[in-house]
Amino acid sequence: MPLDQVDVDKLGPDNLPVPTEEKEMSFLDHLEELRWHIVRSVASIFIFGIITFLAKDFVFNTLIAGPKSAWFPTYQMLCGLTDGLCFTPPKFDLITVGLGESFIVHLKASFFLGLTISFPYIFWEMWKFIKPGLYDNEKKAARGMVFICSLLFLIGVCFGYFVVAPVAVSFLAGYDVGAVSTVSITSYVNYLTMFTIPVGIIFELPILVYFLAKVGLVSAAFMRKYRRHAIVLILVLAAFITPPDVVTQFLIGIPLFFLYEISIIIAKRMEAKRKKEAEND
Repeated sequence: MPLDQVDVDKLGPDNLPVPTEEKEMSFLDHLEELRWHIVRSVASIFIFGIITFLAKDFVFNTLIAGPKSAWFPTYQMLCGLTDGLCFTPPKFDLITVGLGESFIVHLKASFFLGLTISFPYIFWEMWKFIKPGLYDNEKKAARGMVFICSLLFLIGVCFGYFVVAPVAVSFLAGYDVGAVSTVSITSYVNYLTMFTIPVGIIFELPILVYFLAKVGLVSAAFMRKYRRHAIVLILVLAAFITPPDVVTQFLIGIPLFFLYEISIIIAKRMEAKRKKEAEND
């Protein structure tokens, strides 16, 4: 619903609608509009969550069990490239230690999968709420934003699932301190979630820089000046997302560094665009 509504009930001499006074939406109207966007977003998570909940065998035996299985595409691809990169995770079984643990994990996995699948729709709902308040030039500049944000998020999730998760699972499951280790299904699912959804969110960095550069809060020169500081922050962020092993941290850190460099290019282009618009004015 647009922010300004036009009353076209009155007709002119040619029986054509004649715009009258513009009616601005009140604060409560905005809240009501926001409420329905949130309701539809939550409903999409709920619907996709139910679908994944009903597909229990595929979710647990294929999707979740993938990174701990030798047939996982990442292991097969690396072994097909060269023997030096070939590795597979140690065999281990997932156990439950509580009476309702299996059911709770099933609900949790269904929720996060529903959230991941419905992310493009959720962002589209957010965009529909924000779009009416933008000027025409801002709408034009943000064209394709829903697609780009959704694509970056899904790329990040896939990167976490197919690259980070296999390496991390193999390292953590094979780490031996002379004690018999058992892996609970709750711990395993929590780690897989940590390897995927946060990585997808972090891959939105270029979009964040785009908007910050657009309003003049960051510049390419600023980002280049503090590149070394950014590298440290990237490694710290990677350490929070991943378990404490250097290989997995670099698997997260390297693409984040490339995203940072891409963000510098985006900021530079936005500065040039703002300068051109100022000259035209």
